Amino acid sequence: MIVVAGEALIDLVPEAAGALAALSPRLGGGPYNTAVALGRLGVPTAFCSRVSDDAFGAALLAGLRTEGVDVSGVQRGPEPTTLAVATLDEGGSAGYSFYVEGTADRLFSVPAKLPDAVGAISFGTCSLVLEPGASAYEELMRSASGEGVFTALDPNIRAGLIADADAYRARFRAWLPYVALLKLSEEDAAWLGGSPEEWLASGPSAVVMTHGGEGLSVTTGRGRFTVPGVPVRVADTIGAGDTVNAALLAALSRRDALSPAAMAALDEAAWSDILGYAARAAAVTCSRPGAQPPYASELE
Repeated sequence: MIVVAGEALIDLVPEAAGALAALSPRLGGGPYNTAVALGRLGVPTAFCSRVSDDAFGAALLAGLRTEGVDVSGVQRGPEPTTLAVATLDEGGSAGYSFYVEGTADRLFSVPAKLPDAVGAISFGTCSLVLEPGASAYEELMRSASGEGVFTALDPNIRAGLIADADAYRARFRAWLPYVALLKLSEEDAAWLGGSPEEWLASGPSAVVMTHGGEGLSVTTGRGRFTVPGVPVRVADTIGAGDTVNAALLAALSRRDALSPAAMAALDEAAWSDILGYAARAAAVTCSRPGAQPPYASELE
């Protein structure tokens, strides 16, 4: 089982151009989208978060259950659900403004234990920024890694939420010894500073970078391997990176490579297959509005 730890929120997506365009509520949040994508890809998945008791929270949990994601470990609270207001540029790329004060997901606490069958745990996005929950997720990351659980990280930078950029960059570097798989976008990498080789030396066994429509690359101790993007008519890019997270974890799981040693041993042919699978999955997500990752049957 793969556990996805992090926020679930509501994306408010404009239905047309203009500041006063009608907004359509959609289920979202980077970790939430990753969990949904894993469920659709047929991977046993559990979600680890704190979700509001409000109507949005109920809809978020219903969405996970529909995709077969285990929500038995999700914490609940009376505080409201986080809202993210999206803006889309001409290419379909999304930017976000967040409404996060006093929301339920910020009050996440470290669970007493993870599911017995956990083989990997994935972290990322707002949940690693907003306190006090960020410190709880960080503690969970360290403890899971210490117990030998394969740990994946997608920082998925939301700069508007980060009050002290230098402090966050230092914190990011401190996470790397506890991370097996680091995935990030070109934009994340530019904001964080550094290089895949530098990050690799700090702990991860593989660093995967997304390059928009140009494709994906991975850097491991065996070298740097790339695959091209899959041409597609882009509706928007919401959830594309989260789909990549899920597809990477699914492909690694099917190769029994959810361990640092097994992943480090993968050769160029294996990585070409894994990255190609992730590229195809992301292309499907980009082809339709909102975070709508593909089902396994769509990638066969």
